[in-house]
Order: sequence, then structure tokens, then C-alpha cells
Amino acid sequence: MYDPRQAHGKAVDLLYTGVIADTLDRLGHKHGALPHYVRPLAPHWKALGRAVTLSVVSVAAEPATPYQVEMECVDSLKPGDLLVATTHGDLGSALWGELLSTACQARGCVGVVLDALTRDARQIIAMDYPVWAAGFSPLDSKGRLDGLAFNIPIRIGECVIQPGDWVLADMDGVVVVPQHLAEQTFTLALEKVQGENRVRQALAAGESVRATFQRYGIL
Repeated sequence: MYDPRQAHGKAVDLLYTGVIADTLDRLGHKHGALPHYVRPLAPHWKALGRAVTLSVVSVAAEPATPYQVEMECVDSLKPGDLLVATTHGDLGSALWGELLSTACQARGCVGVVLDALTRDARQIIAMDYPVWAAGFSPLDSKGRLDGLAFNIPIRIGECVIQPGDWVLADMDGVVVVPQHLAEQTFTLALEKVQGENRVRQALAAGESVRATFQRYGIL
């Protein structure tokens, strides 16, 4: 299975969500970005990993075995994975927190992306463990949310995430690269980064935006 980190080495560190999103647009995949409200707790964080998905739903009472699916999901994580979880629009309590972040970090999971709320934000930032979330709440999820399944296709906004898709997250947001587009996307994105470097140099030297765009087709 294609792995951009093995295929391109440290060059993947040059990539960012904007150039991946542009490349997916070029390939006709228009719904690769998660909604704008999924934000990193710390602006300097960046993560690239294979998607492990988690689907969580609202409940009206505490289940007989709370957290069961969530625990199974986290315990299944492998180095290089990136956990992507949805609560299907429920923002009534915090799905995430410090202890689950600690468990993910110990398993080599490179980060967590939620369309849900987190708590323990100060501790997670102090751990320097990358988490993207839709906001914060002190309320525990027990009796309010319950895991439905993990490693199934999920949808966040207009973006469908399949287990094993590649996820890149940074300050600008989160983009998801389908497995079947991964090799083409990462290769073209690295080429675009090189082109942008030339454009930047031309603009810094005083060349007009119009002339630079006509020459490189990049803006």
C-alpha cells in the first residue's frame, strides 16, 4: 500500500493542507476538506497519518458498558495512524480529553481530528499532542454519547473518510486524500510546492502578480 512518507521521505514535511486541497481540486475531488470549524488546539501543530475512523452517536442514558467502542478503537491504533471521529453533529459534551490523548500518544497515533468537542485542553496542549476539534466543553460524554463503530466510512461535512485514507491537518484545517488518489496527489502536490517556491522568489523580486501568474499558472 502506498505510503507518502516512505515514497517521498522528509519531502512530505514541505506539504501543507492548501497545496493538497488544490491538488485534489485539480484531480476533480472537490470535497476533500473538513468543515472550517475543525480547528487545532495549538496553531503550530501539523499531522499526517492513515485514517482510523470512529462513529459516535447521541444517547439519552448511560449504556451498560460506557466507552466500550471508543476504548476498542484507541486500543487498536498503530504507529502512523491518525484518528478521525464524528459525533454526527452532537456538540453537547466532550468526546475527547487528556487520558485518551495519552493513550493515543503511547500507541504512536500521530494525532486526533474530531468534529466534536474536547476538554482538558490545557493538558493536551502541555503534552504537545496534536488534536483538532470543533470546540470545548467540561461535560463528560458518558450518558450523552456512545461509540457506534470504528473503522467504517464516516462523513464530516461534505467529506467522506474511509479507513486507510491519508489525512493531513495543520493550522488551515484538515484535508483527506482517498487511498486511490494518494500517490498521484502527493506527487503532484510536491511538484506544486516547487512551483510555488519559484513564484515566491519572482514576487519577492518585484515581478508583477499578473506576469508571474502568466508565467507559472500558480497563485
